[in-house]
Amino acid sequence: VQLVESGGGSVQAGGSLRLSCAASPNTYSSSYCMSWFRQAAGKRLEWVSSITTTGGSASAQSVKDRFTASRDNAKNTLYLQMNNLKPEDTAVYYCARARFTYCNDSPADYAYWGQGTQVTVSS
Repeated sequence: VQLVESGGGSVQAGGSLRLSCAASPNTYSSSYCMSWFRQAAGKRLEWVSSITTTGGSASAQSVKDRFTASRDNAKNTLYLQMNNLKPEDTAVYYCARARFTYCNDSPADYAYWGQGTQVTVSS
C-alpha cells in the first residue's frame, strides 16, 4: 500500500498550486474516503479536506472556498486544488486513506498516509 504526494512548492500569496496523491492499486482508494491533512511547523496535524467515494467533498472552514479536493478513481489519484494561497497555508500536506467509507476529520481514523509534500507561501 502506497500513497505518494506531489505538486508542492513555493509560491507567493495569492498564487495557486495543485497537489496530487497517487495511490497504489492495492490501496483500494476508490472504495474509501480520502482526505488531505496538513501540519505546520510546531503545530498539530490539521484536517484540510475530504472527498467521499461518490465525489462529495468537504473542507475546513479555514480553506473553504479556496481549496477543492477531487479524485479520479480510474487513475487512483486524489487532488487538492489550492487557490488564493495565504502564508498561513504553509505546511507539509499529507494525503490519507480512511479506515472506512465515510469521512471524518480525525487522523486516528486514517489507515494509510503519504510521505507529505511541502507547501510554502510567502507574503
